[in-house]
Amino acid sequence: MREIVLQTRQLTKRYQNFTALDHADMTVYRGDIYGLIGRNGAGKTTIMKIVTGLTEASGGEFEIFGKKGAAAEKEKRRIGCLVENPAFFGNLSAYQNLRYYCYQKGITDLSQIDTALELVNLNEVRNKKFHKFSLGMKQRLGIAFAVLDNPDLIILDEPINGLDPIGISELRDTFQRLNRERGITFIISSHILSELYAVAERFLFIDKGNVLKELTRQELDAECSRCLILKTSQVKEAAVLLESVLHLSDYKVIDEEEIRIYDKDAKPEDINKILIKNNITISGIYESGISLEDYFKSLVKEAAL
Repeated sequence: MREIVLQTRQLTKRYQNFTALDHADMTVYRGDIYGLIGRNGAGKTTIMKIVTGLTEASGGEFEIFGKKGAAAEKEKRRIGCLVENPAFFGNLSAYQNLRYYCYQKGITDLSQIDTALELVNLNEVRNKKFHKFSLGMKQRLGIAFAVLDNPDLIILDEPINGLDPIGISELRDTFQRLNRERGITFIISSHILSELYAVAERFLFIDKGNVLKELTRQELDAECSRCLILKTSQVKEAAVLLESVLHLSDYKVIDEEEIRIYDKDAKPEDINKILIKNNITISGIYESGISLEDYFKSLVKEAAL
């Protein structure tokens, strides 16, 4: 059985009349690259701040490495985080900036700076002033900051935000290498689903503080696979016929005018014939795959029904 690194149960955060996070459940296993997907303001950062101790929960609980409450505080030493960017000094080099934070963190073995810079491929520019770094290099220095303590878990909030395609690719390679070579577990948030899909293996979709779904990459691929899209204003009646007459059960009602049918045996001509025979008006029926973005939109629509 896989070891659970982080688990939240009904985690909630309220600010007066505003609920930033509403009874969120999530499970992160050792070795995961876990993606938090949601629009800006969805609640991703709130989860990270609660877990790292930057804010307190209004309700619910969470466990880190099997410990919760006061016992979990000691386990937080095993976490490297980049939720609110560290204040790097422009006139100091990469090495000097990390040395400053070693003193702040009480790290006496300064060889860990060399290790951190090597891990993020910044060793060759260790003496370059921070203000001369590209945005991608600055992001990777932030990762180096997060790994200074030799963490088992790294939490990163929107690390690819603002990067160009090359910078994103370099950062993605860094995550995968640290995960593969050091066994580091990652929790990475982003509002760019396609980019997070390229690196993460498990996902949690969240919107307006509510968890929409938690699933693996394989499950996500299955959800976005080939389907028949049925457009009709009589969704309820059509769904009854799909089950009772055509014996199709693998379908999903997306909204008041759309059903997506995933059953491999479903044939458009059969569906069309039965629905017309039963006086169901059809505005369209066609085969389609679902993009990642459309899948997220469908989850948001379902939650709103």
